[in-house]
Amino acid sequence: MKVKAAVLRECGKPLPYVNSLPLSIEEVELDPPQSGEVLVQIKAAGLCHSDLVAINGERAKPVPMVIGHEASGSVSKVGPDVYGLAVGDHVVPVYVANCGRCDMCQEGRPALCQPATIANKTGTLIDGTTRLHSSDGQIIFHHSGVAAFSEYAVISQNALVRIDPEIPFEVAALFGCAVVTGVGSVVNTANVKPGQSVAIVGLGGVGLNALLAAVMSGAGQVVAVDAKEKKLKIASQFGAHNTFNTNMENCMDEILAVTDGGVHFAFETAGVSPALDLAYKITRRGGTTIVAGMPGPEALIMLSHLSLSAEERTIKGSYMGSCVPIRDIPRYIGLYQKDCLPIDKLLGDRVGFDGLNEAFDRLDSGESLRQVLIL
Repeated sequence: MKVKAAVLRECGKPLPYVNSLPLSIEEVELDPPQSGEVLVQIKAAGLCHSDLVAINGERAKPVPMVIGHEASGSVSKVGPDVYGLAVGDHVVPVYVANCGRCDMCQEGRPALCQPATIANKTGTLIDGTTRLHSSDGQIIFHHSGVAAFSEYAVISQNALVRIDPEIPFEVAALFGCAVVTGVGSVVNTANVKPGQSVAIVGLGGVGLNALLAAVMSGAGQVVAVDAKEKKLKIASQFGAHNTFNTNMENCMDEILAVTDGGVHFAFETAGVSPALDLAYKITRRGGTTIVAGMPGPEALIMLSHLSLSAEERTIKGSYMGSCVPIRDIPRYIGLYQKDCLPIDKLLGDRVGFDGLNEAFDRLDSGESLRQVLIL
């Protein structure tokens, strides 16, 4: 079938994207779903930093590729051997289509699924093949097994979570990445307990979700850190007890002073090395620094070897919020429905295909809330 989609044909085009147009809006061919696959009509797709780093080349992807990995939609067709999903179901895709058989999946860590990791790196579905191509037969790759910036997508059933149809599509889309990553980093990776202190360094989509989760978890002190005053004001509205601008002089010292020597958990959610450096330095003795940001592979950090041992520090990675999607997404949606996680307040601009390149300029500026492509 022919579908309209946003295709990335070259990584690293210069800003502003409204002029260089890295995303080309094209009509492409989408093959029908194969065994274990589902055709999803995409209704909404969030614009995420992981899309941006593919566009700017920081984490370059194989091209041409249909970008987008945070979405929601409805099932239009099911392929052979699909179970638990039917036409008309509302679904949220996740960007790791766990196989259920590898060591990581069997250990209950599907976010680290080995075959899915390989597929995401090579731009294919989990079986190593593609369903997208141009009219002349050129292969078009799938971003993170989802390829969400498209009217329709063929997605593995193992990457789909059925959701309550009462949830608006533009809100539901955020649960596929920003929510599972941010909320999951707090409740799964860190397991924050009531009364413990938390700092969030970087207030993008993931960081603000982590902040909401920290407040929901009963953190005794929530510190929000960012370079944008607009984001800090939003953090205060969402329950942060203290906010700090990284551009201020002696930012680290001020945070250490107000937290009596550092926080129990510091979350780096910005995806830049200076943010991780700060997060580590504001973590208390015996505390844990959670790394949820995703920079390019060349990003390096320097840490004090002595502090790791003498202060019993922990640095812990968090990918996709250490989540089990089929378990966690319905739970998080339930918390949203009970007003414990006001995810809808994180929504920013709604855009169409014609405004997509300009929307990534706004995302790059760090000023926008979660923008959503409406289809």
